[in-house]
Amino acid sequence: MGSASAANAPASAEPASDAGGEGVRMQLISPHAVTLSGEIAAKISSLPVAEGESFHRGQPLIEFDCGTYRAQLRKAQAALEAANQLVKVNNQLAKYNSVGSLELTQAKGKAEEAAADTSYMQSVVSKCVITAPFEGRVAKRQAAVYQYANPGMPILDIVDSGSLEIRMLVPSKWLTRLKAGSHFSVTIDELGESFPAKIKQLGAQIDPVSQTILAIGTIDGKADRLLSGMSGWASFK
Repeated sequence: MGSASAANAPASAEPASDAGGEGVRMQLISPHAVTLSGEIAAKISSLPVAEGESFHRGQPLIEFDCGTYRAQLRKAQAALEAANQLVKVNNQLAKYNSVGSLELTQAKGKAEEAAADTSYMQSVVSKCVITAPFEGRVAKRQAAVYQYANPGMPILDIVDSGSLEIRMLVPSKWLTRLKAGSHFSVTIDELGESFPAKIKQLGAQIDPVSQTILAIGTIDGKADRLLSGMSGWASFK
């Protein structure tokens, strides 16, 4: 998995009168914006969710062609089974003093080595499918089906569109009346619509130059049409 999106800077504070209240510029940000990448070297066999489409938590988003890795796992499992059988036989022979302690120790060592190889290959094969860490939408594909992917190569940008945050810089003098739970409204430029919202939390420090503080809010209710990156005005009565 990759890192969170860097485009999470709040809109600049530009207090303005707004028909009976005061307003500042705001931006909608996804608190979970992630670039997914693989942990193994393999060809991409499927990207089942297209750009812009929604997905559920746990749904496969990236699948790799892991035929070679699965064959290696079967080989490791066969070696483990043979090693365990050898240990079992040697244990029986040891009861009749028909096998030396060195042979028995070596057989157990090979069984432990085969178990470690099997565990490693199981771990590799488990990385052949990358599932969604949360419910959201695919923002961008950075790779294509049939493309060979190296570990760490960006493949999909995904965002959690179900829990968008409102980020804005408000004048520090507003601290006397703003607190967690304070209600306000936002007007989204791209939609030309207003939505009720409330303050989730305030920043930990004031910018001494601009005399502003970060305020984070959330939409009060469901708003399925809103997308990360939309901007507009936050109005406070």
